[in-house]
Amino acid sequence: MNRKKLFLTLIFILCPIFLLAQGLINSKHNLSVSGQSLAKSGGESDMCRFCHTTHISRPKPAQWRRNDTGQNYILYNSSTIQALPGQPTGSSLLCLSCHDGTIALSSSETSLAANSLSMMRNKANLTTDLSDDHPISFTYNSTLALRNTELTDPAFLPHSIELENQKVQCTSCHDPHNQTYDYFLSVSYQYSELCIQCHQMDNWNFSAHKISNATWKGFGRSPWFHTPYKTVEENGCENCHNPHGAESHDRLLNFIREEDNCLICHNGSVASTDIRAMQNKPFAHNVYTYNQIHDPAEENIVRIKHVECSDCHNPHSSKKLRTRPPLAEGSIKDVKGVDTNGNPVEKIRFQYELCYRCHSESAVKPGSPTSRQIEQSNVRLEFDLGNPSYHPIEGSGKNTNVPSLILPRTESSIIYCTNCHSSDGVRSPAGPHGSIYPHILKFRYETTDFTPESYQSYELCYQCHNRGIILNSMETYSQKIHRKHIVDENTPCNVCHDPHGISSAQGNALNHSYLINFDIRVVSEDPVTGKLEFNTLGKFTGSCYLRCHGKNHSPETY
Repeated sequence: MNRKKLFLTLIFILCPIFLLAQGLINSKHNLSVSGQSLAKSGGESDMCRFCHTTHISRPKPAQWRRNDTGQNYILYNSSTIQALPGQPTGSSLLCLSCHDGTIALSSSETSLAANSLSMMRNKANLTTDLSDDHPISFTYNSTLALRNTELTDPAFLPHSIELENQKVQCTSCHDPHNQTYDYFLSVSYQYSELCIQCHQMDNWNFSAHKISNATWKGFGRSPWFHTPYKTVEENGCENCHNPHGAESHDRLLNFIREEDNCLICHNGSVASTDIRAMQNKPFAHNVYTYNQIHDPAEENIVRIKHVECSDCHNPHSSKKLRTRPPLAEGSIKDVKGVDTNGNPVEKIRFQYELCYRCHSESAVKPGSPTSRQIEQSNVRLEFDLGNPSYHPIEGSGKNTNVPSLILPRTESSIIYCTNCHSSDGVRSPAGPHGSIYPHILKFRYETTDFTPESYQSYELCYQCHNRGIILNSMETYSQKIHRKHIVDENTPCNVCHDPHGISSAQGNALNHSYLINFDIRVVSEDPVTGKLEFNTLGKFTGSCYLRCHGKNHSPETY
């Protein structure tokens, strides 16, 4: 070989080594006497010798000097993982020969001229329990990407993400010779740049957690205790997740109590609204009551009673987006539900499909709060468009003449469940988080008999129905029947009207139009005729057979 070829060969061999050494000099992996790390030798000047050797009796990958740990590791697992993590192999096993904390840093197959080495700190000591760390040593191929459509096909991974024999290893995320980015990461984790190389979550790019520039206001606990970043957008995935040492092992959440991962920000310290305060109200979807019950892989119809933030909100997709009923708002985008026919849907289109998860076929759904002539606790059946009457949740109502409606509402209007069930107060956060009123109602709605009529008593009804018209201007078709009952007899609206609707399997248009379904705690059979019913007699006319407040209607015609 001539001198020129020899020189080029040496350059080809030595340049990568030189560049690697340059990357190591000021990094924590420089354990030599010249290193800046707390863990360093008292005398050894060769940076490479702590991990590598040029000659060894038993060949190892990367000419590895350190002993194998011989440990059996506890592996990551969750109900949603599609991959199959195994015991660490390849470069991951090499990394763990230091980072599992079982072998002293100064230990190697060839004795090092080293004084005592400092113990590894914080995240660097992974221990032998890897269940709280991002999974490693699993096959990541196109088959896995097809099973989990939110993973990038490995054929399209950038060069910075290296697979080892088609497997994810520590070196897929970390470059041990280069500390350009914190933790020797191969890509910065600011704005979740590292995570999104592999994880392509549906609608993430438009979600609030991706684009919000909100900052911590300084009260309560800092939500970003394990990152240097100062906004929701910069923290991205790590608003909720911790890739090493996560408190909640499955899905690597920051905190073991599901709601803590949300309410650390949604208590007004980062988010503009205080959901935590709503949870402390007497009537709430109280997430504090349950722990470790919700599972993202659970059935659409809730089988075990619970409620967690992520039952209603998908943090990867949720965003501020106003819609018109019955379409689902942006805050509940991409969550599971049940459609109007009782079939599961993986991503809801309509708000009511989310409510039906718990309030339709679920065996643990709440019962009816009122003892009705016709009992029904399945709200999906109450709102069905084939019913004799219903409030217009799924579609426009059946009554084409409702003079009391307050504009811009008309007979063709559709409403949300959350028009009635929501946090109380004008400036409260949207949604049924918590209320001072029973059934998480946004406004007061009295159901106790002999309640004196006032705007406040029936404020919920009077949001859509004009009080003056209800009580004073309807005599043309009801002889002031509402005033007679609500004002003169102090009879609540709820005694005659079932606010959800009457199932077509139980009621009919003759007896159950106008949401008529009597409260049998107040109304009983007419002793003269033995009937308990309302009969519609045409437009704005009807008759009742019943006994109420000591008076027989045998019938009473209006």
